[in-house]
Amino acid sequence: MEKYDVIIIGSGLGGLECGVILSREGYKVLVLEKNKQIGGNLQTFSRDKCIFDTGIHYIGGLEKGQNLYQYFKYLGIMDSLKLKKLDENGFDIVTFEGDPTEYRYGQGYDNFIEIMSGHFPEEREGIIAYCNKIKEVCRNFPMYNLNPSGGDWSNIAYHDVSAKEFIESCTTNEKLRAVLAGTNLLYAGEGDKTPLYTHALVINSYIESSYRCIDGGSQIAILLQRNILNNGGKVLKHANAKKFVFEGDLIQAVELEDGRRFEADHFISNVHPAVTLDMVEEGKIRNAYRKRINSLENSVSVFILYIVLKKNTLESFNCNYYHFVKPDVWEGVSYTQDNWPHNYAVFTGTSSKENGYADTLISMAYMNYEETKEWERTFNTVGYEDERGSSYEEFKNRKAEVLLEHMEKRFPGLRDKIYRYYTSTPLTYRDYIGTRDGSLYGIVKDYKDPMKSFISARTKIPNLLLTGQNLNMHGVLGVTIGAVVTCSEFLGNEYLMKKVKEA
Repeated sequence: MEKYDVIIIGSGLGGLECGVILSREGYKVLVLEKNKQIGGNLQTFSRDKCIFDTGIHYIGGLEKGQNLYQYFKYLGIMDSLKLKKLDENGFDIVTFEGDPTEYRYGQGYDNFIEIMSGHFPEEREGIIAYCNKIKEVCRNFPMYNLNPSGGDWSNIAYHDVSAKEFIESCTTNEKLRAVLAGTNLLYAGEGDKTPLYTHALVINSYIESSYRCIDGGSQIAILLQRNILNNGGKVLKHANAKKFVFEGDLIQAVELEDGRRFEADHFISNVHPAVTLDMVEEGKIRNAYRKRINSLENSVSVFILYIVLKKNTLESFNCNYYHFVKPDVWEGVSYTQDNWPHNYAVFTGTSSKENGYADTLISMAYMNYEETKEWERTFNTVGYEDERGSSYEEFKNRKAEVLLEHMEKRFPGLRDKIYRYYTSTPLTYRDYIGTRDGSLYGIVKDYKDPMKSFISARTKIPNLLLTGQNLNMHGVLGVTIGAVVTCSEFLGNEYLMKKVKEA
């Protein structure tokens, strides 16, 4: 049996990045992916000759010298990415039912302040204070600023500060408060839970610069895989890891669903920590640790509408829309059956064949896993299909029609421009991404009890590490930093960050 230095379970962004880093440093690496397509949330799919992103709708921090640019430069993919910069004078637009104003987010802090002050002339000082505080929070995270860190975030400032309360401290203007928090679907923001640092790290990245991937975000996964292969590593698809095989206190091998086994000295899991522990037999890890991980709350999931547009009917818009049906922007996750959705986001695809008109739209609204529980015993991915039945199709169509009804109010005439649409639910995310409940952003962070959700890259098993969006930051940048944190356990953080800076 061929033995590896490191086996990585899951080919999402974090797993692939760990594969690139370690294979570059001479480790013999194998990445295992259960699905037909690599990439996790980087996956794309095609319908009616149109490409749709499943998770990566736009990316921040990609200007030369900015943080994600430098990390991608180090990973060897930056120069090959096909990107389009979003509108500098309105990359994100926040709108509200009954209010015709489009509240625009500008790229660059000076521009952001000028544009936002144009909407709220009397609130300029509060807007400046907001921006200064966002930048101050970000300065407290060394790796976010391309500096070495021990990877222990437990003592970092602002873990126990509320994002909602901070925004409210900047202004008494209710509409401005709502606008400043209006893109919180990016991190599943909840007013009574979300820490300030989560809001700040995400928002800062996009204000610095915002880009969309031309022809989809799967190019990131493809480029990372190519670098792993060029470094002598392997990526194996249709390889569903089911359990760890132990020798004493250490993992000796991972066993796949089909019975194949692969041995290694070290293992990295890029799947949800609770799912990872399902692969560990009883007695090999303390029950207290297992209980803590299993007790952590996961973030809400989403319902997504993938719209193929009739040719040359909707002019392209180089921005993203966040629309609120209900005025309280922090209550989107608390919808009921009668008032869904409280809010939704709209993204347009960016195609290399673009002619001034959009080919696709993606609309995303929160959805709790409980709504799909009736069909949870089914499983659907490409190549593995259970029949969920007509009731599931009726459920999806009903939700799609409700969402379209709301979108029609915001974008009059949209229905007449639709050629066909497709849908996904929390079950789709569960089956393709590997979480138990289709969670969009993994484990919920709560400023009132920040240490409860703190997940270390190290586990209680000496040769098992974690990576991915559950290591305290999500999003492309957060997962990338998490991958470096994980690989620092092998190579040292100062060494790695020096490599990143010099790339």
